[in-house]
Amino acid sequence: MSEQPLPTTGRAWHLENRPTGTPVPSDFALREVEIPAIDAGQLLVANEYLSVDPYMRGRMSDKKSYIEPFEVGAPMDGTAVGRVLASKAEGFAPGDYVTHFLGMRDYAVVDAQTAQKVDPNLAPLSTYLGVLGATGLTAYIGLTRFAKIKEGDTVFVSGAAGAVGSAVGQIAKLQGAGRVIGSAGSDEKVKLLTEEYGYDAVFNYKSGPVAEQLAQAAPDGIDVYFDNVGGEHLEAAIGALKLHARIVLSGMVSQYNDEKVVGPRNLWNLAVTRSDLLTFMVTEELDLMPDFVRDVGGWIGAGKLHFQETVMEGLENTMEAYLALMRGESVGKMIVKL
Repeated sequence: MSEQPLPTTGRAWHLENRPTGTPVPSDFALREVEIPAIDAGQLLVANEYLSVDPYMRGRMSDKKSYIEPFEVGAPMDGTAVGRVLASKAEGFAPGDYVTHFLGMRDYAVVDAQTAQKVDPNLAPLSTYLGVLGATGLTAYIGLTRFAKIKEGDTVFVSGAAGAVGSAVGQIAKLQGAGRVIGSAGSDEKVKLLTEEYGYDAVFNYKSGPVAEQLAQAAPDGIDVYFDNVGGEHLEAAIGALKLHARIVLSGMVSQYNDEKVVGPRNLWNLAVTRSDLLTFMVTEELDLMPDFVRDVGGWIGAGKLHFQETVMEGLENTMEAYLALMRGESVGKMIVKL
């Protein structure tokens, strides 16, 4: 039986315009692209699952950030997992599965040094983009290295039904937190977090002022705030801090579409409570990867850490998946299956 010829063309999503405010479908275009032959040290990968993430909104603008912006008229990228079709890199062979950073397309020519081999027999491939990937790692690093959870801590998580937030609450509990509180954008998500994910209290932030609902859920204040939302949530959390509390800034999804971002008005309470405001970059903390794989993999295997995915099928639906994510329509990790 002869080998199948390697593809020479594929499709990739391109940024057509830099969005003003909320992105719209016309800001993006799916175009045919040529697939070059691989050079030494490279892999040709057929992507099977793509990740869409809130941080992509920042890359659609040309503002200074921790990662380079997308170029107008050029292919976009993101995290993906796929099967190696051809390899000119030691340690990789056709049939291997890898995660890498050239998503938003069906085929990718990847520098092997940027790829990570994964085992589809240990966990479903899609989980390497979520709970066993960057989002799970974000939760683990933020809590372990920066929040430094202590026994009995009261932890508040915004965006608690999202890919990062849903992991944060569970990991905090597993690390000894005494009470975990979350916010979410629907009553269905509130029910999921309390009944399946083990949150002690969850409120629907659309049902009333965040500060008032947080005060009811944590009348004695909070020791840790894991922020995925920013805006009103961050201000409410700053107002609820106990002495020597810790705030971990993971994301500010409520403000990604805003041209002008207004900061919290009560920052002085950080000084009053002698609290820490902490930020981090996952790629600078990868020494924790072995601990992450051991702990989170073990918790999943033991049934102690639960996760959900929202899956949309088809490369052509990738940007609709992203827009749905930003509208708050997903539960857990948003994944595109090719």
